[in-house]
Amino acid sequence: MNIEYQFSIADDGPGIPAGEARNRIFEIFQTLKPSNSTENTGIGLAMVKKIVEGEGGRIWLDDDRVTGACFCFTWLKPIK
Repeated sequence: MNIEYQFSIADDGPGIPAGEARNRIFEIFQTLKPSNSTENTGIGLAMVKKIVEGEGGRIWLDDDRVTGACFCFTWLKPIK
């Protein structure tokens, strides 16, 4: 039986619109800004997903937010 910790990170920014954008936010080089914007590279969430899943956890976007965004992830508790 695996025991896992669950973490949540939230902000009060513009949030992530429903629909197609939510399906691609964890893909590399995908951003919500136009492609000519230099603000974001689109690798942050993809890297976090790779690390979390590589350690046996999972990551998702909490859909219950009215404003901002809330990312949740699990991390397996080390067995000693």
